[in-house]
Amino acid sequence: MKEKLWHEASSFIQTCYQELGKSIEQTENRLREIKKQIDTSCFYEHTEEELSHGAKMAWRNSNRCIGRFFWDKLHVVDQRNLNTVEDIKEALFHHIEYATNKGNIRPTITIFKPKKSLNNQVRIWNHQLIRYAGYETEHGILGDSSSISFTNACEKLGWKGNGTHFDVLPLVIQLNNEDPVWVPIPESLIVEVPITHPFIEGFQDLHLKWYAVPMIADMKLEIGGIDYIASPFNGWYMETEIGARNLADTTRYNMLPKVASIMEIDTRLNTHLWKDRALIELNTAVMHSYKQAGVSIVDHHTAANQFKRFEKNEESSGRKVTGDWVWLIPPVSPATTHIFHKQYSNVDVKPNYYYQEKPY
Repeated sequence: MKEKLWHEASSFIQTCYQELGKSIEQTENRLREIKKQIDTSCFYEHTEEELSHGAKMAWRNSNRCIGRFFWDKLHVVDQRNLNTVEDIKEALFHHIEYATNKGNIRPTITIFKPKKSLNNQVRIWNHQLIRYAGYETEHGILGDSSSISFTNACEKLGWKGNGTHFDVLPLVIQLNNEDPVWVPIPESLIVEVPITHPFIEGFQDLHLKWYAVPMIADMKLEIGGIDYIASPFNGWYMETEIGARNLADTTRYNMLPKVASIMEIDTRLNTHLWKDRALIELNTAVMHSYKQAGVSIVDHHTAANQFKRFEKNEESSGRKVTGDWVWLIPPVSPATTHIFHKQYSNVDVKPNYYYQEKPY
């Protein structure tokens, strides 16, 4: 255990300090401090500088993310000192407000204390800080099907939604090994975008909307062998995440048949390419709506061009770009991007973000 932690810590510190322009002497002194902490307690604490740069490195190393061009612009909020549900709740509210920034979204991560044991940890149950509920009813699924299990967990804790397609779920916070606590998110913090189309008027009759910021809350940030299991982070949406997945997937909101209907497209034959035509217009509507609402968003072509610039920057810095091709190619017109025609090594480079088992 100590040997593994020391190996992870020393590898991280050497890379981190080199990138930060630290001297060999500074690096060696810091490594001696860490070695002493690990030998004494099988643990060590990151400085604020190490934590901040480590979180940015983790974004840079995230193989599934096309938006890594902005990795060094991540705003890191160190909240490792918080030990009460009330304080953690307020920190999450602050994250939502700061990151949303009235639509001018800021890439942000809030990092709570690292896991030391079941009796010394912070855990956020939400997949995203803002997410819509999903209900199984006798008439089928209402809302977001991907949220059904978490919605059930929230209801067992005492929360009750309004039973609409777009009920915002509460935050669920668990401190140490205590019972989880749910707290509603103030409506004043939640920015949602009504989805309309620039020239297909029928879109407004679908009564679609989506929230402004994707704030991932259930992944683990690992820096130098230390696990930060509560570290919600966000960038901004690429339009296909909403228009080609959240609203279009048959296992999510499954809106393509309704979009095709208002477009008066014949859906009886696949050869009519009705799904493709509906998909393009749904994505057009998402882009139009977010732009009109003044909420940051990027189209998949611009995102691919930004990723190309990221690749060039990494090459200039002497680093190899890793990536998960299946995730990097956009779900709409992938062959029109350079990513489709390249190969990437999907190796795990640390620091990084990792999936965790659900606590419910």
